[in-house]
Amino acid sequence: MRTTRVTVAALAAAAALTLSACGDNKPAAGSVAQVNAPAKTTAGTVLDRPFPKPELVLTDTTGKPWNLREQTKGKLTLIYFGYTNCPDVCPLTMSNIAVARKALPKADQDKLQVVFVTTDPERDTPASLGSWLKAQDPSFIGLTGDFTTIQAAARSIGIGIDPAKKEADGSVVSMHGAQVLAFSPKTDEGYVLYGEDTSADAYTKDLPKLIKGENP
Repeated sequence: MRTTRVTVAALAAAAALTLSACGDNKPAAGSVAQVNAPAKTTAGTVLDRPFPKPELVLTDTTGKPWNLREQTKGKLTLIYFGYTNCPDVCPLTMSNIAVARKALPKADQDKLQVVFVTTDPERDTPASLGSWLKAQDPSFIGLTGDFTTIQAAARSIGIGIDPAKKEADGSVVSMHGAQVLAFSPKTDEGYVLYGEDTSADAYTKDLPKLIKGENP
């Protein structure tokens, strides 16, 4: 599986147009909508100019402040913005990464940090976020906090998110970019992007290289 290389400007434009609409436990047709999404032909997209890791301090699942830059420094870090009531894209993405992580040797597992930042902080409390992530992989870090802060951090790495909104039928829809961004353990910069259709096998293939700070 090959990786493609794109410019940061092109990525930002694509991310602004690629949002997934996740409805509350309603996997009916149309619950996940791609808007002008570019054709996807490979797993990872290598960026010509990596994104700086956001200066982000939020609340973790224990209720304590968690500093993204400080607490992931020197580790391969995968960051994903989503929410726990999502019926499809978010749990599948986390599950695929969890499967790939478990396939790594124990020493390499310790060199990987997966960070899930909620796009629905009003409902994703530290406790509920912690319970949801524990079912995926207990090592995953969950962060919640002020939506404006979360949105700004997502946008700084080319990922668009909108506030969750309630529909007429009572369901809640959250529009958010479904990309996973990998930050190098060598530079702490985000340099490889994965789309929502990335399989567990693709992550399993790429993680050993990413942990070394190499291109997949």
